[in-house]
Amino acid sequence: MRTPVAIRLVLAALALAGPALAETPYRHAEEPIGTVEQIYDGDLLPDDAVATFRNIDRLFPTRSIAPSATPRALEPSDLKLGPLDLTVDGKSYDLDDVIALDSITGLIVLKDGKVVAEIYQRGNGPDTRWMSMSLAKSVTSTLIGAAIRDGAIAGEDSLVTDYVPALKGSAYDGVTVGQILAMTSGVQWDETYTDPASDRRALLAAQVAQAPGGLMKVMAALPRAAEPGAVHTYSTGETQVAGEIVIGATGKTLSDYLAEKIWQPYGMEAEAKWWLDSPEGHEIGGSGLSATLRDFARFGQFFLEGGMIGGQPVLPDGWTDRAGLPITLKDGSTADYGLMWWPAWTEQSIAHKAYAAIGIQGQNIYIDPAERVVIAMTAAQPEPLGKEQVDPMAFFDAVVNAIGE
Repeated sequence: MRTPVAIRLVLAALALAGPALAETPYRHAEEPIGTVEQIYDGDLLPDDAVATFRNIDRLFPTRSIAPSATPRALEPSDLKLGPLDLTVDGKSYDLDDVIALDSITGLIVLKDGKVVAEIYQRGNGPDTRWMSMSLAKSVTSTLIGAAIRDGAIAGEDSLVTDYVPALKGSAYDGVTVGQILAMTSGVQWDETYTDPASDRRALLAAQVAQAPGGLMKVMAALPRAAEPGAVHTYSTGETQVAGEIVIGATGKTLSDYLAEKIWQPYGMEAEAKWWLDSPEGHEIGGSGLSATLRDFARFGQFFLEGGMIGGQPVLPDGWTDRAGLPITLKDGSTADYGLMWWPAWTEQSIAHKAYAAIGIQGQNIYIDPAERVVIAMTAAQPEPLGKEQVDPMAFFDAVVNAIGE
């Protein structure tokens, strides 16, 4: 039996106190970094990408999310991670292969809420904050769920413009909150990250400009392409709208609402930071939340536990069961997207009703309800999309199967 040389289990560090992470100066803070345009263009050398991805709070103004005063312990499990049985397209891979080929910088595996394995690469550690790009969408959609549970949002059938006045008179008239969650607004959108002329890059340009309200001006100018509810179109812009819905409904920033509803009561151990659209402005709903690997894993565990904290529900009944299921369109057909979570796509993970929060360049929070496993992963892949040599869902299946005595 060959023990993977890349694995670094840091179970001895599990007792590290949350307040210590908040109080210690951030050790990566002086590293040279690239630009946000280089991230989306896929134009960073490997070391530059690593430094940039763990320092994204230096790219834009941010708002801090304070950790819990009583961090939730991540205790070591009696179970271990054995050799992987992983074959994709006729090629076999072990753990070292996947870490190298998919440029993985951090991996943590929880079974029943306890740590089976924790691995860091490229100088990262438990104190390292890492960027979430589209993974942040799953956090933003969760805050919509919390606001519905609180009664701040009347329900998924309520209208977007009831909470985001800046979109009145636009193609978002008549669009519901639920259609934003499913990205079925029918509003035209081009998500091509590397195309400077795409809608995604127009939204990024507005973010770079840092003018208050600039992102909603981009969204308000978009034309209608289909009837609401008829077509699914993946749109980072819709997640910005989702964030504005939460802010308009609750009267609170996304960071403050996240801290109040989940980050502090669930016991996150480290400070997180979230990009803003302007100094002291609104959070970027679709990207730019930077947090530690452990706290991303805790967020997954919160979902695995049904969105409960201290025996009390934070989310509407059944929300975590629905979040990763394919959405249903008006004609009865389905689309492979959930409530801003991704349904699983391999045979095993589909059977387990697994789902994931996924961000470009390799961030994942994978949840397998059948096996009670959460896997959080960070990576520094060289391009926004298409550079994963090994399908992460197949890798997660193999990791789940490798957990044993």
